[in-house]
Amino acid sequence: MGWVARRQLTNLLGALSLVLALAGLSVGLPALDSALPADRSVATDRPYVVGGGVTVVPPAGSRIDVTETRPTDDSGTALFRLGPVRYLITVRPFDGDLDAAAGRLRERITGTAGYQVTGTELTVATGSGLAGVQGGYTAPGRGGRYLVFVAGGRTIEVTVSGADLDLGRTLPAIDASTRTLRYDPAEPE
Repeated sequence: MGWVARRQLTNLLGALSLVLALAGLSVGLPALDSALPADRSVATDRPYVVGGGVTVVPPAGSRIDVTETRPTDDSGTALFRLGPVRYLITVRPFDGDLDAAAGRLRERITGTAGYQVTGTELTVATGSGLAGVQGGYTAPGRGGRYLVFVAGGRTIEVTVSGADLDLGRTLPAIDASTRTLRYDPAEPE
């Protein structure tokens, strides 16, 4: 009987140790995650891989939000923050033309309650020769700009949003950054 009790006690202690280790992980890892900042510094002197063969040189002073940034081989998302201004680049597979891509992005913008597309769209081009369109939008207490490009069976969508005063200060740096957008299917992911 003593041998069975000792073995049961050993099993019980092993099981309790495992439960305590799992409880420590389930409490400790989320606490560690919430203690780390969502945004991290990013090099602004070289291209950043967004995903899907797309790179961009981030604006000076920007930080990358790692909770919203996901590069993959055929798509990707990169969220840069310049103070309170959001600068989001999204790359997705797409089989339409530029007009269809711009229409799809406008629909997503206006599909959010209170958001409206304003003004006329303008043609834009990046330094690498990507041709696209640019427009503006408003939302309660915020303004924004959107750009869309089509290359290699992908859309490259850029949305910028923030309070008008903040946007006015950061748009020149963001414009310079968007001119560095580049699609290179051979770009390492």
